[in-house]
Amino acid sequence: MSTVEPVFTNIGTNKGRKQFGLRGKAKVQGQWQLYCMIHNIEKIMRYGELAR
Repeated sequence: MSTVEPVFTNIGTNKGRKQFGLRGKAKVQGQWQLYCMIHNIEKIMRYGELAR
């Protein structure tokens, strides 16, 4: 089992996203999902089959 703290650190510190740029729960959820998708795509490119 792994921890999720590195994900928050990567998105918050390394990507410069310390706060959301939108208002409203639905908009913030969408923005967070976008950040998570970008994080996961970067991981796939670094460690996945696309890195070959």
